[in-house]
Amino acid sequence: MEFLLLFISLILILIAAELFVNSVEWLGKILKLSEGAVGSILAAIGTALPETLIPIIALIMGNNSNSEEIGIGAILGAPLMLSTLTMFVTGLSVIIFKNKRKIHKNINADYNVVTHDLKFFIFSFTLALICGLIPSNFYYSKIIIAAILVLSYFIYVIKLVKDNQNTESDLPNLYFAFGNKKLMNNKYIILIQLILSLFLIVTSADKFVDSINYVSNLLNIPAFVLAIILTPIASELPEKFNSIIWISREKDTLALGNITGAMMFQSSILPAIGILLTNWTLISSGTLISALIAIVSASILFFRITKKQKITVNMLLTGGIFYLLFIILVITGIIR
Repeated sequence: MEFLLLFISLILILIAAELFVNSVEWLGKILKLSEGAVGSILAAIGTALPETLIPIIALIMGNNSNSEEIGIGAILGAPLMLSTLTMFVTGLSVIIFKNKRKIHKNINADYNVVTHDLKFFIFSFTLALICGLIPSNFYYSKIIIAAILVLSYFIYVIKLVKDNQNTESDLPNLYFAFGNKKLMNNKYIILIQLILSLFLIVTSADKFVDSINYVSNLLNIPAFVLAIILTPIASELPEKFNSIIWISREKDTLALGNITGAMMFQSSILPAIGILLTNWTLISSGTLISALIAIVSASILFFRITKKQKITVNMLLTGGIFYLLFIILVITGIIR
């Protein structure tokens, strides 16, 4: 039964992702936001809901000794997954859809938006990592860092919106308008579709994670490994599906902004929550190495894009190497 629920929830996430990308593009249009802002802010926050709720629920409602471990693992696992595996999947999608795309394997994304996101991500996640090395008795120092992380996200959003002006692009028909041209720009119809898609994303992802947890318990997988590998893979499905959909439609700025924007949100807001709700002590080799892999992968991508002044498929595929390294370290027991 659990395997059937796993399949059904996966299909529902895919349907919800299609509804979401459709509605969020129309919302961006009526708000007169650029593609970069739509992808990095609206889409990123929306699709980050599943992996945002998982650690919060684990930390607030958890009633066992593994709750804090699961919460911290989920917080660290999301940026790791986005900066490595999700980047790889996006690059692979470009290759898969190359015959459908007019620009084939070239990537027509605003690299300024991507580097802007990556720069803030590297700063925030590094600061969160440093905070985890501070002894727990320096409580107020950790609170100050949490405040800085939250502030950095708001500065990031303001700068992104200010630096990126609205650009017109072709939009597919709004699904909930049902072909009625007069309803295409109706903000209430757009919001209804958006809210429904987010509800489907959250509930379906939650059920998917529950099913993954059930399977992992059968296989006797440790709590930290579950939190940092299986849970992020499941909860990051909306970002992956959204980016694949946008890549297939040659909306590369939206596709990449959805990922890098989520990375920024999850390297600032989520660690701030973790700092406030836990001791946030990251002294184990597993937590340190996992965070460092995410930072190094993002840093290499940032410097390569900055140097080339463009984004290529090979740059994105490199993320797969770092994810493979992570898996090897888990299998060999270095990360546990």
